[in-house]
Amino acid sequence: MKVDQFDFALPEERIALRPAEPRDAARMLVVRPGAGLDDRGVGDLPGFLKPGDVVVFNDTKVIPARLTGIRRRGDAQAHIEATLHMRVGPDRWKAFLKPAKRVEAGERIQFGHDGAVCLTGSLDATVAEKGQGGEALLAFDLSGAVLDEALEAVGHIPLPPYIAARRPDDARDRRDYQTIFARQEGAVAAPTAGLHFTPALLSALDAAGADRHCVTLHVGAGTFLPVKADDTDDHVMHEEWGTISTETATALNQARARGGRIVAVGTTTLRLLESAAGPDGRFSEWAGTTDIFITPGYRFRAVDVLMTNFHLPRSTLVMLVSAFSGVETIRDAYRHAIESGYRFYSYGDACLLFRARAE
Repeated sequence: MKVDQFDFALPEERIALRPAEPRDAARMLVVRPGAGLDDRGVGDLPGFLKPGDVVVFNDTKVIPARLTGIRRRGDAQAHIEATLHMRVGPDRWKAFLKPAKRVEAGERIQFGHDGAVCLTGSLDATVAEKGQGGEALLAFDLSGAVLDEALEAVGHIPLPPYIAARRPDDARDRRDYQTIFARQEGAVAAPTAGLHFTPALLSALDAAGADRHCVTLHVGAGTFLPVKADDTDDHVMHEEWGTISTETATALNQARARGGRIVAVGTTTLRLLESAAGPDGRFSEWAGTTDIFITPGYRFRAVDVLMTNFHLPRSTLVMLVSAFSGVETIRDAYRHAIESGYRFYSYGDACLLFRARAE
């Protein structure tokens, strides 16, 4: 499909720079294909659930994955920014470098040169490999838990580009850009639909008779990469690592058997569930990487309802929600959201999407 079909104009003032307070005070647009749009709030979510439904969250935890450093070459030096996006070893991370052209394979980068102090010592890395599109493999001098401590001390919360371009990250972001489910460290972007949840809202879900379970997908920085191809067939997705436990797989299978719906909170949760589901929609314990790219025409096997935020134009996530609820339905929903003052992107409002019937 042509990527232009997923483009739209978004006024800059619609981009949320901070989340709603409290988190569950955000607005929520309910989208039922063929049944119109309904302006509600996140706090209304329990009213759309039925006893026996299973709500699935992503429990990944965002790490301070944005680093600033210096590459020295004789007397010359260059400032380099690295955004880690996938751990591939105790001391190795795949990262996007900026500007990547100033660094060659084999060169050293000294991180922590923006006023931050690494309490565990220096945080230096060797550029082990260079890939395409600014990607590189970094081999750090530190490893394991010691490297994690250094990243915590030196790194910055990797705010999305559309926020970072308008303000610096601060101490509040270390709290705001993390869900209340965050347990498994490894993400470099938050599963943002989960940011709307509070203990009170979880209690309301329980009272509605819905079950709750978590999966893990470590969201990578590739989620923010623009689709530069003219056609979706030419776009290459970056891999992300995820896992589903035996307990969660069993609960999902039991819910489906008794007629309950699977409600995914966030596109990251949906992508993992669709990656792990068998041809019959059943689950088993699963762990691995996924580069699933969902576009209109995809046949969903696992997810019935999706709660998500509003996404960037021409992005893979707009393509995903268009596949889920229908291209025209999403086009109408986004037009309504813009005209009605909904707040967009990571810190913005939510929409509750019901799956279009397969033709």
